[in-house]
Amino acid sequence: MGVRKAKHGLPLTIFFIILSILYVYPIVLVVINSFKKKAYISRVPFELPLDNMFVGMENYIRGIEQTNLIAAFGWSIFITVFSVAAIILFCSMTAWYISRVNTKVTKAIYMLCLFAMVVPFQMEMYTLSKIANMLKMGNPWGIIVIYLGFGAGLSIFMFTGFMKSIPLEIEEAAMIDGCTPIQTFFRVVMPISKPTCVTVIILQAMWIWNDYLLPSLVLDQRKYKTIPMAVQYLKGGYGSVDMGAMMGTLVIAIVPIIIFYLFCQKYIIEGVVAGAVKG
Repeated sequence: MGVRKAKHGLPLTIFFIILSILYVYPIVLVVINSFKKKAYISRVPFELPLDNMFVGMENYIRGIEQTNLIAAFGWSIFITVFSVAAIILFCSMTAWYISRVNTKVTKAIYMLCLFAMVVPFQMEMYTLSKIANMLKMGNPWGIIVIYLGFGAGLSIFMFTGFMKSIPLEIEEAAMIDGCTPIQTFFRVVMPISKPTCVTVIILQAMWIWNDYLLPSLVLDQRKYKTIPMAVQYLKGGYGSVDMGAMMGTLVIAIVPIIIFYLFCQKYIIEGVVAGAVKG
């Protein structure tokens, strides 16, 4: 058995190393080109920024100035943080209710959440943008509510799977000690659910931070722009693009979420496994 594992281990290791390089290389390419002059980005995109090609931080400064990136960065942080906080709070409470109250209503709610995961966004984006416009939701607070709706399906699915594995005796002991249902949830259930919470936070934060389509459909672009929307505004007339500034802003956009992912990624597998195993 050990020999068989050894035989398959080396080819698989080599395969995944190559696959990892293929995934990481585009990001490295963006970083390299963010330090080049515009003329050299299209001419020699795969070469290192040496000698005359190197421009230092010029592309970053120009990108920040042209896109008002500081304001876009602030709106992206605001929308991401509060959207994820709303998803964690409301979806965890809903999942707890579904996992503890076994009725036709809770089963219907759970099935609707699963159904929401498989419906393509393109089928509902026109209706969504129309209703959001009618309800005056073209602002950061309005889009937080919309993100809550779109993020609820996966989040409730993961939380429900985990909370079904929590022994009822723990919650009953807390209530015997005098805890109300709300106190039981926040003092007992939520601390136990930490692996799933972290997993949901990572997945939802990466989606919301990088999302372009939903903010462009909902937000009033004259007042509010997220980072993906700001990068899009680097396109000039007749399809011209300031490639240097775009590379610089792309690096600024992806670095925070990469750092966030690397810091928290060890919790993803733990949370997924915890939600997949019952009892």
